[in-house]
Amino acid sequence: MSEQERLMRQISAHSFSAWELHVFLDTHPNNCEAAKKLKECQEKIRELTEKYEEKYGPINETSANTSRWAWITDPWPWETGAN
Repeated sequence: MSEQERLMRQISAHSFSAWELHVFLDTHPNNCEAAKKLKECQEKIRELTEKYEEKYGPINETSANTSRWAWITDPWPWETGAN
């Protein structure tokens, strides 16, 4: 396995963990330990992504956008296209 593949697998694994923790916190919002682990996971993803992008370029076009609400600024499906 190449270094690029290894980094991408690590990013994917930590992203999966972060998503699972996020879903868990939806139903257990006062669980401080899970919130701490989520924050650690997000930091690890950020570090790995920076390392990957330094060597191989951007993972995707939205990787530079750090706002979790950035998706809302895009046009909605019914706001595009000709009517």
